[in-house]
Amino acid sequence: MKKQILSLAVIALLAFAVQSCEKKENKTAEDELTLGNKVDTLTSDIEEVKDTVVNKAENAAAKAKDATENAANDVKDATKKAANDVENAAKKTANDVKDATKKGAEKVENAAKAAKDGTVKTAKDVDAALKK
Repeated sequence: MKKQILSLAVIALLAFAVQSCEKKENKTAEDELTLGNKVDTLTSDIEEVKDTVVNKAENAAAKAKDATENAANDVKDATKKAANDVENAAKKTANDVKDATKKGAEKVENAAKAAKDGTVKTAKDVDAALKK
């Protein structure tokens, strides 16, 4: 058991030694930015994102406005068409009623004439029969 513990300790020390001996890479100029430069970069990035978001919101608002105006115009046009259709249907119905009334009046007039003619003929027949 002691040998296992000692072996693990030796392996751990070797691993630590290997990590310590690794070559450190030279940092590039970009990696050596100062904190102030990093803050400036982040601030610029935030401003760009903000401008992009504002532009997208403005574009979306403009599209929504256009869509609303188009819908309003469509409703307006449909309402005008429906009103014209109703007006035309009312005129046609009025003309149909006028024509039907005129035809009915003519039939009543013809029936009255026929009745009058029949009455006159019948009266003449009665008068002629009485004279005989």
